[in-house]
Amino acid sequence: MGKASNKPCVIDLYAGVGGMSLGVARAGFDLRAAVELDGIAIGTHAINFPTSRHLNWDVSRTSGEALLEAAGLTRGKLDGLVGGPPCQGFSDIGKRASDDPRNSLFGDFFRLVNEVRPRFFIAENVPGILADRNGSIVQKALARIPSNYVLLGIREVAANSMGAPTSRARVFFVGYDPNEMEPPMESELFEKIDTGTVTVGMALAGLPIVRSDWQAEAQGWRRVDPSPGHGTFYDKLVNAVPPGVGSTTALKRLRQAHEVSGNLGTKHTDDVIQRFRSVRQGETDAVSRAPRLSEHGFCPTLRAGTAADRGSFQAVRPIHFRSPRVITPREAARLQGFPDWFQFHGTKWHSFRQIGNSVSPILAETLLSRIRSKFD
Repeated sequence: MGKASNKPCVIDLYAGVGGMSLGVARAGFDLRAAVELDGIAIGTHAINFPTSRHLNWDVSRTSGEALLEAAGLTRGKLDGLVGGPPCQGFSDIGKRASDDPRNSLFGDFFRLVNEVRPRFFIAENVPGILADRNGSIVQKALARIPSNYVLLGIREVAANSMGAPTSRARVFFVGYDPNEMEPPMESELFEKIDTGTVTVGMALAGLPIVRSDWQAEAQGWRRVDPSPGHGTFYDKLVNAVPPGVGSTTALKRLRQAHEVSGNLGTKHTDDVIQRFRSVRQGETDAVSRAPRLSEHGFCPTLRAGTAADRGSFQAVRPIHFRSPRVITPREAARLQGFPDWFQFHGTKWHSFRQIGNSVSPILAETLLSRIRSKFD
């Protein structure tokens, strides 16, 4: 772990590859530590956040004392605790299992809030968590919040309302200790941004025309247009790299050669290609159920697929709006709001899982920047 900074510090639980972590760092916080049980995800996280402490721990077996010690902090000295507990049991897609054992991890987030007493916390999850079937789980979890904390109104927020090119929505549980920080105004925290809409076509501008035989990780490194457009979204594709964040190799290749990873193709049969050609933008392929992206619209929620312990099923990927093929990992990353220098696992299966499981870093940064302003 790198030297402690003078910035307010945050710990990211259930960190995954780092969508929330990137929002933390870009908002001006010190990402002191990240906790993630998936060894491949936390390994990739370490590539992007080399100066943070990485804990390949099970949150359900983690105590607040151990967490603070690993982060080099004491009780009451943590500024923020953030995270997105596993959501498969809460999702409206799939089995909707209110008895999914992973659902208890939502409560563990708030147990740790009680144990470490951060100045603020942000937990995010899928909209399905607010379904009646999950009511008792949510209430039991929220009951663990210290009595003096203020819980802001629970809000569902679509990423495109905060400048991302995806309509993916997440539910946020935000709270703070009024004795330790200036209260964030709920109306300001969730207010839509006015920097302009970013559509699918705008987000994917400048990426290469993909070949189906680009299969190996090394083949996925391809040159991109260094100036595909103007505005905040395009600027952050290559810039806004927080101190101590980013892979040295990826940043060098982007800045010196305009090369970006993850441009991996998919080999489709001739029949599939013909079928994809006939699917109009915004409609869905009748066989695969893959949606075709709309160039002037927003990307729907990208699904992650399942882990090895649940069958290793590949999630359905959207069809490119112009080419009769499914999107690449780098295209998925842009649609989720990740910059071009951000790295994912070298395989398509793991990279799509990492991207699909992530909150949009654009959405995370927006909310966290508004909270960060209360520390100045």
